[in-house]
Amino acid sequence: MEPAVSVQGLGYRYRGQQKPALEGVDLEVAEGEFVVVMGPSGAGKSTLCVSLNGLIPHFFRGRMEGEVRVRGHSTREGRVGEFAREIGLVFQDFEAQLFSTNVALEVAFGPENFAVERDEMERRVNSVLGQVRLEGFEDRQPATLSGGQKQRLAIASVLAIEPRILCLDEPTTDLDPVGKLGVFEIAEELKNRDDVTLIVVEHETEETLDADRIVVLREGRVVADRAAREVLRDVELLEESGVMPLQVTRFFHEMGLWQGQLPLTPEEGAQEFRQRGWRISQERHRELVDEDEERTQGYGEPIIEVGGLSHRYPNGFAALEGVDLTVRKGEFLAILGQNGSGKTTLVKHFNGLLKPTGGTVKVGGEETTEQGMLRLGQSVGYVFQNPDHQIFSDTVSDEVSFGPRIREMEGAEIKERVDEALSAVGLEGRGEEDPFGLTKGERQRVAVASVLAVRPEVLILDEPTTGLDYAEQRSMMELVARLNEAGSTIIVVTHTMWVVAEYAHRAVVVREGKIELSGTVREVFSREDELWEASLRPPHIVSLGNSLGYPVLSVDELVRVTEGG
Repeated sequence: MEPAVSVQGLGYRYRGQQKPALEGVDLEVAEGEFVVVMGPSGAGKSTLCVSLNGLIPHFFRGRMEGEVRVRGHSTREGRVGEFAREIGLVFQDFEAQLFSTNVALEVAFGPENFAVERDEMERRVNSVLGQVRLEGFEDRQPATLSGGQKQRLAIASVLAIEPRILCLDEPTTDLDPVGKLGVFEIAEELKNRDDVTLIVVEHETEETLDADRIVVLREGRVVADRAAREVLRDVELLEESGVMPLQVTRFFHEMGLWQGQLPLTPEEGAQEFRQRGWRISQERHRELVDEDEERTQGYGEPIIEVGGLSHRYPNGFAALEGVDLTVRKGEFLAILGQNGSGKTTLVKHFNGLLKPTGGTVKVGGEETTEQGMLRLGQSVGYVFQNPDHQIFSDTVSDEVSFGPRIREMEGAEIKERVDEALSAVGLEGRGEEDPFGLTKGERQRVAVASVLAVRPEVLILDEPTTGLDYAEQRSMMELVARLNEAGSTIIVVTHTMWVVAEYAHRAVVVREGKIELSGTVREVFSREDELWEASLRPPHIVSLGNSLGYPVLSVDELVRVTEGG
């Protein structure tokens, strides 16, 4: 049988680039197969995706070598529109894919272009909105949706075309943990239909367990193409390729098990742990809890005080209701919750981007409504989820100096602050570069530096690791941890649970506009059932620790408290 996708000797170099994005790629995907493509930023994953539907070579400018055939047709010979019905593509930048005036029209656009009958089109719209959990949103403008809802809408708009091949380029980057599971449940449903072939680019290894194969790309080349579980057990390959290994697998790897024995899931891990007669040292685990308590005792006075906060948007939607929260100097706080729960609405009150409908928000003992955004910006810095929504200057130095300049500081002090901020984020000597020529991770650092130059006491980061590969996520969070150790109060809004487990000190879970859980990260993550109810789930290593009766937050912690290995 002809494969659904056949890639032979594919190479591609974008115009003006010295280094090829892809080089000598050979890949076959059978009809009905579920293949995951992994690799660090710059590995060529997105380039591979746009090669499959004819955007390369017909839209992007560059030099292509080799051949790509989709269901027997060469992409060199057909037009992009002809391939859209065969292969549906959800872009990594999903917001660029949305343009209609409401959700239902967005989903109907594809079928309408292929002259699908009206009754059938309505059936498809209703069906796919149910699949992606957007029922009831038909009349909403896409611009009013949360990031995660927009991502699900982009997936729905492609599903409605009912393509035989579906290619999803990082489809879960902006979803809450249960939302991520939902996307892969959709993938699993589609996989069970023999007529749908799935190709998914994904950073999160936890989400790839049900794939048939995993293809690992590195520097434009295929370095592995094997059964999914075989690749996931190859801890060293994944680490060398800039991909985060499964935590449970890495724990047993570090405990000395050979590759073929390595468990992949918390359930498999708990069974293996007990069968080997290993146990948790109560004394060492008590040390971890005592360290949490000691850190909590070391915080300073309250710097943000929220009392009875409510917020209702102009359309009448109540995003927050009766929220009480105190943040003390020196804390590293994570704000968690499912998409649309009110997390970002809450933190936007801390620097005056939003004003309370009811209740109060105080920063430094004074209500935010009395301070104004310029003064609040001096105390509370805010780094947006997408750095491109924040960056506007021609050079890195101009961008970072903007805050001090509008506060009318002297030239020498501005230079000192710019140099200090760029040093803090590891961009020394790059002040004259164009920020839009930098990678996503580097642009994220420029956004952080532009806030640091004002020297705020509190730094808020909204989804600071979205769109970054594992190495970039680590680099960003190590930077944030250093800022916290140097005295900054850190507030992070994130869906990346391992980041919370390994870096944050305290967690607050927001659900339907109210605070559902609050405590140390260890305390909050030990309450797994309540997290699931809030569409959250802890990382696999935390689940393994919980099942053994001792909450741990990282692979290193579990290694530290395990006896008998």
